[in-house]
Amino acid sequence: MRDRKIRRLDLFDRRNTQGPREGETRLLTTFPINGFVRITDPERARRFYEQTLGLAFEYDNPYVTVFRSGNAQIIAQKVKEFVPVAATVLGWEVKGIEEVVSDLRKAGVVFEKFEFMDQDELGIWTSPAGKVAWFKDPDGNLLSVSEH
Repeated sequence: MRDRKIRRLDLFDRRNTQGPREGETRLLTTFPINGFVRITDPERARRFYEQTLGLAFEYDNPYVTVFRSGNAQIIAQKVKEFVPVAATVLGWEVKGIEEVVSDLRKAGVVFEKFEFMDQDELGIWTSPAGKVAWFKDPDGNLLSVSEH
């Protein structure tokens, strides 16, 4: 491992979109990412993430309830109380956002409408980079689906 070169990336340099050169490794790029949310009612959160959103339940312990979404884990941290942040904390990149939003609405998900955004009847905003729609989990964590 000593002679293996590691390329450190400038997180603000978006021009560097190529994969690693032969013999180089990008730090963390090959590892799955974990997402975190805070929850106050583990049973309610499990119903929402597992039954409403369709994520796979992984395990539960006194500190977290963990779900799987693709190759990522969603780690729901158990807390007594918290104030949700007013920004997106988790988001899924989807194909066919209109169909995904329609299916989630049928499952009981309520999509957010923001006065300052021009969203369609489903709650989808067309941004300069693609489309996005937001919804909240039972604890008020802001989640999203997007298509770029």
